[in-house]
Amino acid sequence: MMDSPSNQGGGLSRRRLLASSAAAGGAVWLLRGLVRPGSAYAASAPPPGFPAGIYVYQRAYENWAGEIRTDQLWTCAPRNPQEVLDVVNWAYSVGWTVRAQGRRHGWSPLTVADGTPAAARVVLLDTTAHLTAMSLEQQAADGSARVRVQAGASLETLLAFAGAGGYGVASAPAPGDLSVGGALAIGAHGTAIPAVGERPSSGHGYGSLSNLVTELTVVVWDDDAGRYVLRTVGRAEPDCDALLTHLGRSLVTEAVLRVGTDHNLRCQSFLNIPATELFAAPGAPAGTRTLADFVDRTGRVEAIWFAFTDCPWLKVWSVAPKRPLTARMVDEPYNYPFSDSLPEPVARLAGDLVSGAWASAPLFGQVQYLLAKVALTGDITDVLLSGTLVRDVLTGDVLTHLLAGGLRSDLWGASRNLLQYVRPTTLRETANGYAVLTRRTDLQWVVSQFASFYRTLLTQYAARGEYPVNGQVEIRVTGLEDPFVCGVPGARSPLLSALRPRPDRPDADTAVWIDVLSLPTTPALNRFYRDIEQFLLALDGDRATVRVEWSKGWAYSDTAAWSDPNVLTRAIPASQRAGGGPGWDEAVTLLDQLDPHRVLSSPFLDALLR
Repeated sequence: MMDSPSNQGGGLSRRRLLASSAAAGGAVWLLRGLVRPGSAYAASAPPPGFPAGIYVYQRAYENWAGEIRTDQLWTCAPRNPQEVLDVVNWAYSVGWTVRAQGRRHGWSPLTVADGTPAAARVVLLDTTAHLTAMSLEQQAADGSARVRVQAGASLETLLAFAGAGGYGVASAPAPGDLSVGGALAIGAHGTAIPAVGERPSSGHGYGSLSNLVTELTVVVWDDDAGRYVLRTVGRAEPDCDALLTHLGRSLVTEAVLRVGTDHNLRCQSFLNIPATELFAAPGAPAGTRTLADFVDRTGRVEAIWFAFTDCPWLKVWSVAPKRPLTARMVDEPYNYPFSDSLPEPVARLAGDLVSGAWASAPLFGQVQYLLAKVALTGDITDVLLSGTLVRDVLTGDVLTHLLAGGLRSDLWGASRNLLQYVRPTTLRETANGYAVLTRRTDLQWVVSQFASFYRTLLTQYAARGEYPVNGQVEIRVTGLEDPFVCGVPGARSPLLSALRPRPDRPDADTAVWIDVLSLPTTPALNRFYRDIEQFLLALDGDRATVRVEWSKGWAYSDTAAWSDPNVLTRAIPASQRAGGGPGWDEAVTLLDQLDPHRVLSSPFLDALLR
């Protein structure tokens, strides 16, 4: 039973917090983890003429946060690249389309749109079942190597394979359950730029994973053959720059990536720096601990700022060949179990939010912060001093569980063990996403401008009784695409990458990534996201170029993402065209030429890429 309207504004009662079956059900949904969405149904009548020998079935498609869900769509899992071609050429012959799908760990409708009906003439091509092979292709005297990997392999498996050979990357996305093909399609990234005085070793770059590609094998139309064929495209070839971040408008079966000698990393967590200090405006007094200062020292930071809390969780990575005395050695990734699998009382609180107690967002933010602080540092002082409801959630049993695994504020190990820390069992939140390209000297200006606006906007919404954000702000910093990193003479930047440099602004060498996370269906969330988006797009054009993060949410109306025609048809292309040089228009033209029959497209991509 829902609380009365008069009780909703005051947060959760103890009774509702500890004994809500509806909340428990919400928590199960939010923490559904590895359960694959939808059941597979063998079809008694497959699509007419579908290639013999390739098992085809029907399954609903559901993305990471559950915001995109379809009817039961035809799905198949080709066992090799030839079977990929067989499916694509069948689709061409009967007027269907083919959409490659990986591990569905994304937010935007680049694969299929929400509500796609079973009657749609589309077949999903699951690359993750069989197209997972990888091999060490080439080792170079400079310490770099090339790894050949099929598109369905997971990023976790790829980094483990490279690591076993003594190789790694400078940065990587936090989740390991991304397919390599999916990660390359959207220009996936981590967080890293060179520290002051740091010189990167061969094979290490600070842009997206797409920029490490030296060669792609893709499905393209062949006029002479009158059919789709596999073509291997080298990084210096004219078509490759459009394919490196293709947004799902092409189909990659295999890639070769350049990697460098692996470096051990140290990751330190700080939870005692107020947001007003970490995100202070430029010109703060000497000794102020700003985000830009940490970036200068180590080059690798991430700030996680839980809603309605004062101190973000700041993670700082540094290259450390030998283990520091105070650091705990780790030999596997995913070393923050408190965020991978929420304790039951906290999961129930998340379920209560989904069940309609949205005004409890400030409590949930405080609980998430204290959960992290106890698990990382062992400091329970703030818990003991917090209100009754917080202590009801962070019970003695929960605190004992958090402390049982040992403290995790100072970790050391191989790069992949420190870079990957998000499991599929983590809380399923939705997220918007933007890259703000700027000069490194303006990094602190960008984060201070955003933090000030975000804090004010959150307060304004709360004053109206609206609590759209119950997750966290995440801020990362990367370099831009530098084709030199891939080691192929004549290589160019990925044309559709959010990190493609502006030819007219060589001083703009840094990207600040900003994401705001919240539970799906939170009231007023899309309107809040629209306010954030409009603010970012209006940032000083002399100091910032704002591009969307392809895998996340963008183009917000007051009620939905990916629905503002002005952002879709004007702002996004304009941000990619800014500064001149090859970019948006060239990429759209090339992708259309490689797939003139639009077999590898969708209605959403047709509207976006024009």
